[in-house]
This record gives sequence, C-alpha cells and structure tokens, in this order.
Amino acid sequence: MPSNPEKETLEKTLQRAAGGDEDAWRTIIESYSGRVFGLIRSQCGNADLAEEITQSVFCTMAEKIVGYTESGRFESWLFRIAINRLRDEMRRRKRHARPVEEEKLIGMAGAIEVEPDRDDARRQDTGALREAMAQLPEADQRIVYLRHYGELSFRQIADILDQPLGTVLARQHRALKKLRDLLEGKVREDGIEQDEP
Repeated sequence: MPSNPEKETLEKTLQRAAGGDEDAWRTIIESYSGRVFGLIRSQCGNADLAEEITQSVFCTMAEKIVGYTESGRFESWLFRIAINRLRDEMRRRKRHARPVEEEKLIGMAGAIEVEPDRDDARRQDTGALREAMAQLPEADQRIVYLRHYGELSFRQIADILDQPLGTVLARQHRALKKLRDLLEGKVREDGIEQDEP
C-alpha cells in the first residue's frame, strides 16, 4: 500500500511541534488558524471573540499535542477542540450576561456608521442568511458551519460529532434545503410551507 506523503509530512510536523520546534508550530498555525477563526467567527458573529477563542484553541492544542498520536484525524481533533471552546465560552457568557439599558442600545445604534449603498445588498444578504441559519436546529447549524466555514469533509464532521456519516449527510442535505426555502420565502417563521402562488 503506497504511503501518503501529506499525512507523513503532517505527522512529522506534529512530532516536531510536540518537541518545541517553533517552525513546526508556525506551519501548523498558518495552515489551520484561518479556518478555525472562520468557523468560530461564523458562529459567534464577533471577530474579537473569535480571535480570543482561536488563540485558546491553539493553546489547548499546545498543551495536549505531546500525548496526541496522528492517526489521520488531526483536523477532526483540532476542530472538536474549537467547537468545545466556543460552546464553553458561549455558555460562560450566557451565565454572566447582564441586561443592557434601552438608552445604551439606542446610543450604540446611533454610533453605527452606515456603509455605502453598494454594500447594502451584501449586508442584507448576509443578514438574511444569518436569520435563516438561526432558524435551523443547533445540530444542523453546526454541520453547515463545519462544512462551509471549517472546510471539513463529511467524514471529519462525523468524527467530530461522533455521528454516523449517513446522519451527517442527511442533516446537511435537509439543512441546505431548509435554508434555500427560507431564503426564497417559501417557509414562514413557524416552519409551515406556504402554498405556491
């Protein structure tokens, strides 16, 4: 059976990183930090928080990499850490959330700069997509985010979520269909399909 040079390179890079090699760490961070950041930002909607959690993910990886054995599942392992860190942080923030007074909200809204008209359509599309995503069950959202922001294969997503591959594929298919329907206005907020005109 022929060897996989990409897997061998990753395995050697991980071993060197576990031994403290700074170049190996730089390679790992450059290779994966953008995808981890993109996944987290897409779910939390806050670039600063996403940056903070991304750093935390790589700190956790640094702590655990000595005991990690490469078995072709490094990305699954790394993104599982990212999902867990994000979930923990969102739970922590929810527990410590404080209500904001209405005057402060109005003041913050007034401080927002309006972007030029050419960006309005893009902002509306992004907002519509976020609203539609929010209507999906959390498990479906996670699959869509891992696939389209984390750029993971369905097999890797199944590993991360500890679900059968068929379940992940079916959830992705249903989630994308529901998103399409929501974006096309075929489904009301209560989830009941409207009759075609």
